[in-house]
Amino acid sequence: MRKFILIITLLMLTLSVYPHKSYAGDIKEKQTIEQVSEQLQDNLNIVWTSIAAFLVFFMQAGFAMVESGFTQAKNTVNIMMKNLMDFSISSLAFFLLGFGLMFGAGNGLFGTSHFALFGLSQLDGNWIWTFFMFQVVFAGTAATIVSGAMAERTKFIGYLSYSLFISAFIYPVFGSWAWGSLLDGAGWLEKLGFVDFAGSTVVHSIGGWLALAGAIMVGPRIGKYSPDGKAQAIPGHNIALAALGVFILWFGWFGFNPGSTTFGDGNIGRIAVTTNLAAAAGALSAMITAWITEKKPDGSMTLNGALAGLVAITAGCASVTPLGSIAIGLIAGVVVVLSVLFIDRVLKVDDPVGAVSVHGVCGALGTILVGFFAVDGGVFYGGGMKLLSVQLLGVGVAFVWAFGLGIILFYGIKKTIGLRVSAEEELRGLDIGEHGMEAYSGFQIFTTR
Repeated sequence: MRKFILIITLLMLTLSVYPHKSYAGDIKEKQTIEQVSEQLQDNLNIVWTSIAAFLVFFMQAGFAMVESGFTQAKNTVNIMMKNLMDFSISSLAFFLLGFGLMFGAGNGLFGTSHFALFGLSQLDGNWIWTFFMFQVVFAGTAATIVSGAMAERTKFIGYLSYSLFISAFIYPVFGSWAWGSLLDGAGWLEKLGFVDFAGSTVVHSIGGWLALAGAIMVGPRIGKYSPDGKAQAIPGHNIALAALGVFILWFGWFGFNPGSTTFGDGNIGRIAVTTNLAAAAGALSAMITAWITEKKPDGSMTLNGALAGLVAITAGCASVTPLGSIAIGLIAGVVVVLSVLFIDRVLKVDDPVGAVSVHGVCGALGTILVGFFAVDGGVFYGGGMKLLSVQLLGVGVAFVWAFGLGIILFYGIKKTIGLRVSAEEELRGLDIGEHGMEAYSGFQIFTTR
């Protein structure tokens, strides 16, 4: 009997211990799986965000093609040099100063740490390199927008100067107000609930309002306005090149908007859909609007319509439905045509590529429309006026900040190193006057008088 009781007792002890060991093993195995899964997700985020950054960098080529195609052949080298050097200068200036102002820990107005990424590689590991690369290509985009509006009459040294100031100070300070919390900052606009997912205002409107200030300060091209003030067309030399540029930009925007998730998940596809639909709708409505107003389906207006749709959807690409994105694109396509005509013929500001209308006006428009079309908080979804009022505030602040500082900046350059080339250099072409070479050697170059 004692042996029987001993055997039963040992059996029960064995059974009671075994499940605990199994459970402990399950926990350890589960922890290992979770760690591996987390590591895979981190690596996926790095890979996806890096690819998106490379796509956005390729947009520099798109901007160069659009600007050179919409301007005269005698200024092609100058356009290419400006697009090359504004990104080069932006990369260095943003690394040394701009990144810290935008994302460093600070006072809610600007960051005061992380200059030259000091100390971040030890704190944030591999992710910080990817995050910086994604942000620096955005800074380069904001700087290069100005180039098109001031094309064909701006001194190269003057262009390099304002590119430095934009990427080192103007763009990152406003960016810190809207996006600072993406790292260690805490901007006052984002605390209010300002929504600008990928930069309709932070990138495009800031660049567009600076372009407006620059175009006003440098003045119109020779021959743009007749003695009685009537606007005269100065045709671009290669619409095929401009069209190629728009397709490159459209392609790059699939990094610009979906890449702003900085996370590898299903939102990438959804944001790509809203981005694409807005661009298509913008091209269609711009073509129809130009057909009505100018009696022809103008190619340059239609190309700018696609860009207008892309710029406008950038703020709300993650917040609106596909139908909402189509509505935003349709509105932007109409507005960009009317804006180009108004700025050119009424305000008499010479913008050779329509940069102010595409980026400044449609960037502001798209940001405001988030207040109507956002599923969470939009007027059309019962959200009331709270989000819309914050969006209006952000757009207004961006205009005052960028345009105001832009006027001061360009005035300072104008009075010091000079902003505009001589009339002789402008008529001959900036390729010869500024760079001593031609883009199309052996071809006759016609000048505008």
